[in-house]
Amino acid sequence: MANNSLFSKYSQNSSYRTDNSDINKNSFPSLSFFSRLLMIVIRSNRLARRGIYDDYRWVGSSIDVINALEYSGVEMNFEGLENLYTVDGPVLFIGNHMSTLETMALPSLIHPIKKVVYVIKEELSKYPLFGPIALARDPILVGRENPREDLKIVMEEGSKKIQAGKSIIIFPQKTRSQFFDSSLFNSLGVKLAKRNNIPIIPLALLTDAWGNGKIIKEVGKIDPSKKVHISFGEPITVSGNGSAEHEQVIQFISGKLSEWGRGELIVKT
Repeated sequence: MANNSLFSKYSQNSSYRTDNSDINKNSFPSLSFFSRLLMIVIRSNRLARRGIYDDYRWVGSSIDVINALEYSGVEMNFEGLENLYTVDGPVLFIGNHMSTLETMALPSLIHPIKKVVYVIKEELSKYPLFGPIALARDPILVGRENPREDLKIVMEEGSKKIQAGKSIIIFPQKTRSQFFDSSLFNSLGVKLAKRNNIPIIPLALLTDAWGNGKIIKEVGKIDPSKKVHISFGEPITVSGNGSAEHEQVIQFISGKLSEWGRGELIVKT
């Protein structure tokens, strides 16, 4: 497992960019990455089954994934990390959901600063390899089939996590998608933040360097020609019914995708 002191290269500055010396011009980036990822997941699964997949190990395996991507030729760009320090107590991270990459990478960026849990689809907790790992990190499980029931679960379980001092990452889209369609971006996270009187940190993600697979969604093409961008916005305080803040999150994500030269991924509604 990676030494968690490596976290300093991400967190102690407002931004991080992969050093060119870390970029490996790999002829077979997908094979290179997934062979390493399999070992990371198997090791994490064993730790989870033993009940010792703790904060340190979660962050460590997240760093291992980032290192494996860089080794396979993928360049990382993280920005807005200073915004994680500007709020005391829990926050709601609300972002678009493009690939498996963000699920693996975000713990190393967030968790050492703010203890965090995910809202995830219940079916992920039943995967043979990944399921025990997911459950070890105390997620909020939703079915994604009944929006009313999901709202109830997120409001009740989310409030409990927040009261316990934990921040929450939520992807309001129904599923991972290369495209950002604001009409499919629900306001569940804004409602939870308002209910618990905590701020939102918008999260813009450009992570299609790890593509979504056609058969197994987690196993898609690794494309080093596409740079990875992760950006944390300034905290947003929810007032009124939250519609203005919801729109702020949408505009932040859309603006970043355009800034990164990938405006074609924004679905016009």
